[in-house]
Amino acid sequence: MVRGAIGFGALAGSLVLLRAVGPASLLLAPIGLVALRGCPMCWAVGLVETVSAGRLRRSCTEGSCTLRRA
Repeated sequence: MVRGAIGFGALAGSLVLLRAVGPASLLLAPIGLVALRGCPMCWAVGLVETVSAGRLRRSCTEGSCTLRRA
C-alpha cells in the first residue's frame, strides 16, 4: 500500500506540478515508476481485474466465450 501511494503520488505529482514547477517536475515520474516496479500494462490489467472481481463471469460453450454479469 505504501509503495503504491508513493508511486502513484509521484506520478500524479509530476503531472500536476508541471505548470507550477515546469519540466523539473517530470523528475518525479521515474521515482514513481521505480516505486511501483512493473509495467504500466500490468498495472492496468490488475486494476481492471480487481474492479471487476466477482462482478463478471466468463462462460464458454461450443468454442465461444462470453462475459456476463454475476
